[in-house]
Amino acid sequence: MLRNIDPILSPELLHALRAMGHGDEIVIADANFPGSSIGPTCIRADGSSASEMLKAVLSVMPLDTYVPDPALTMQVVGDPGTVPEAVAEFQTIIDATADCPARIQGVERFAFYDRAASAFAIVQTGERRLYGNIILKKGVIG
Repeated sequence: MLRNIDPILSPELLHALRAMGHGDEIVIADANFPGSSIGPTCIRADGSSASEMLKAVLSVMPLDTYVPDPALTMQVVGDPGTVPEAVAEFQTIIDATADCPARIQGVERFAFYDRAASAFAIVQTGERRLYGNIILKKGVIG
């Protein structure tokens, strides 16, 4: 255990977050996401929700302030204007936790998968709500 570090941040996840550079992306994924088959290293966090993981990650990782979209979620198939419950909660967490809060941008389902395939890592949570996935772009600490 470490002081001031959320205990759901496993040693493997802390290593990935520390190894990431400015502009690298990490995916926090729900239980239905194809985390193990899409490409990047998949870090399992089955006992955590995506919201808990988002809050923990943002407690140690800055969001990129040099891009307009440092936080991306998957749009609802057939209804891209809908904001799922998980995404609304993600925005509340970003607003309260991120050092530089940003508005979440939605991307089409397959564009989200393509972006996730090139991420630094995927954190596969036990999140059961649909569309409980978010991509974060790492920023810098000034």
